[in-house]
Amino acid sequence: MTSNDDSDWDDDWPEDSDEADTIPCPSCGAEIHEDSPQCPVCGDYVIHRPGRVWDGKPLWYIALALLGIIAVIGTVLLLF
Repeated sequence: MTSNDDSDWDDDWPEDSDEADTIPCPSCGAEIHEDSPQCPVCGDYVIHRPGRVWDGKPLWYIALALLGIIAVIGTVLLLF
């Protein structure tokens, strides 16, 4: 039988980490929660856009990927 002691209840709850869950507001730069639809400081709505596919990739990686795509398209066209 379990006891009614609630002292262990908080042990399973994840700790609140403010620095991992925040991003700067695009308008005013204030730290806001990552999922927040609106900045509590300036009141502007935050549009969450995913990053571009090529962001942070070296030029050789992009060139190799484009050559691979061209090779696949060329192979498909030669088959028909």
